[in-house]
Amino acid sequence: MDSHSKYPQPVVTAAVVQAAPVGFQPKATLVKAIDLAADVARQGAELVVFPEAFLSAYPRGMDFDTVVGARSDKARDLYLEYWNSAIDVPGPISDQLADLSASLGIHLVMGCIERDAGTLYCTALSLSPDGGLIGKHRKVMPTGSERLIWGFGDGSDLDVHNTSIGNIGTAICWENYMPLLRMTLYEQNIQIWCAPTADARQTWSSSMQHIAVEGRCFVLGANQYATRADYPAEYESVFGDSPDTVLSEGGSCIVDPFGTFLAGPARDGETNLIADLDLRETIRGKYDFDVAGHYSRGEIFKLHVETRPVAVDAASQAAEARLHDGRPHDRQES
Repeated sequence: MDSHSKYPQPVVTAAVVQAAPVGFQPKATLVKAIDLAADVARQGAELVVFPEAFLSAYPRGMDFDTVVGARSDKARDLYLEYWNSAIDVPGPISDQLADLSASLGIHLVMGCIERDAGTLYCTALSLSPDGGLIGKHRKVMPTGSERLIWGFGDGSDLDVHNTSIGNIGTAICWENYMPLLRMTLYEQNIQIWCAPTADARQTWSSSMQHIAVEGRCFVLGANQYATRADYPAEYESVFGDSPDTVLSEGGSCIVDPFGTFLAGPARDGETNLIADLDLRETIRGKYDFDVAGHYSRGEIFKLHVETRPVAVDAASQAAEARLHDGRPHDRQES
């Protein structure tokens, strides 16, 4: 039987960028991102994944001078500086990313800090060379102290994008630990799972392997390798002021649907990881385990996903209520 005759599956060359931004400087970070993307594109990459919060800072070690029950003027000034370093989506920088995707002929997943009015979100942008900005996913659950500075996303953007190089979806950092969120992406037949993160622990690599095997998909884990020198001199971090202090040691990797590392985990500095993804492996893997198919036991387990956007202000909430008449909207129920 010719496995290529009816369901041709491409071999996709994918790259993970492990690098630090120019901390709190989005325009300078964009210049760096353009150079890094062009470098891997010259090596044949068709998909390039950048880390969480790459544009333009994951504020590791900052406490924003805040304790439970009190906020200082200094805390507000620090938040203002962080807000000033965030980007608007859509906006000039996201437009330049779309131009970059088109000019290089690459699909692009970029972690950023997005501002919407006065609220910041940890966001992943998905761009394609022929469609521009095709997706914007806001992290649904900031972790720990991240909740102080980032708003909460919702279920309206938990999308897998059907592109010319396969079905691509994104889960940010510890979203990858959320079983029902994972199932939401599995049910959309994800083939390439992008995981921008700020987690550099050894256990993260094991999580990337688990998701690859559970979803029978390729997993691209992208983290920053960052030192104190990558941040401004006035940056206050509990990790100290020595320029050589490593704030994030990376651990980026590319994993196949059977849990084998195709590249990484990388922990020795800034680097680009590149691997060929034979998407036929996603089907070969589902021969004995299809988590959203024959192994799902849909007659026992059911998943409801609220895909209606969550309004964050009173006027929007009232408009939503009038529009939907209070009725829930399902993406799927299995």
